[in-house]
Amino acid sequence: MAETRYMLPVNKDTDHELYHISIVSKMVDLHPQTLRTYEMMGLITPARSEGNVRLYSRDDIERLQRIQRLVDELGVNLAGVEVILNMRERMEQMHRDMEMLRQELRRIRREMSV
Repeated sequence: MAETRYMLPVNKDTDHELYHISIVSKMVDLHPQTLRTYEMMGLITPARSEGNVRLYSRDDIERLQRIQRLVDELGVNLAGVEVILNMRERMEQMHRDMEMLRQELRRIRREMSV
């Protein structure tokens, strides 16, 4: 059976593939109700169509797979998953901030050497 994909323009320059909950549930081997529960807990935030249908991006699917690994392979409960994911996001933001600071420092050094 072919996957059902919905293409919704995120902006006029790019399109992202979005998947219906029934397709995602098969892709990640989780019951649709589990996906809804994860959404209610704030672990995942799928996009919504004009008809309020949940539409999952590739990033959402990767996040679900990460959650599934934490729960199934490492035995982390959902409260722990939330903490781990939040810490991971904070670390990623800190890395982005550090890179911006490094670039700014390089720019300042170049200006001072002139």
